[in-house]
Amino acid sequence: MSAEETHHSADVAARVERRWATIFVIVIVMMAALAAFAGIHRATMPQPRVETTDPSRIHLSGEFVESNLGSVLEADGNVTVRAIGQQYSFTPACIVVPADTPITMRATSADVVHGILIQGTNINTMLVPGYVSEQLMRFTRIGDYLMPCQEFCSFGHEGMWGKVKVIDKSEFANRAKAGGRLSCVGE
Repeated sequence: MSAEETHHSADVAARVERRWATIFVIVIVMMAALAAFAGIHRATMPQPRVETTDPSRIHLSGEFVESNLGSVLEADGNVTVRAIGQQYSFTPACIVVPADTPITMRATSADVVHGILIQGTNINTMLVPGYVSEQLMRFTRIGDYLMPCQEFCSFGHEGMWGKVKVIDKSEFANRAKAGGRLSCVGE
């Protein structure tokens, strides 16, 4: 290869590398712009629906009274779980749910900000006093999942753990026939 051909090949390679580098930078800038727009848009737009509750009365009346906490099989086949976080426990401490079923968890806090994190899943939500948090979930694997409080809620926070027990769908349906709210406390 002559010196002129080598020089020409080097020029072509440099142009191709610059084009790819330019495309790469444009893609990165576009992704950053989209992420910034989505973050700013979500932060500036109000939530579509905000439910409130009186944290000083949640144990006395309304949706979160003691007898209404735990899992219930709805008429449409879905499951609704109601729970409360308070220093330093979840009520119920152990939630039983069926596998392969749409589940809606509705929870609130009685005192300070708490968080529900179900380990091994992407389920993570905050419980803020005075507000109802709603989290949609579905478990595909039967087993026990730890549920620690993931928001520091004062001294004693490290001992605030719950559990989610996922059982077979038919076993859950059999338990639900008896009526009432289901939890795995006492098992």
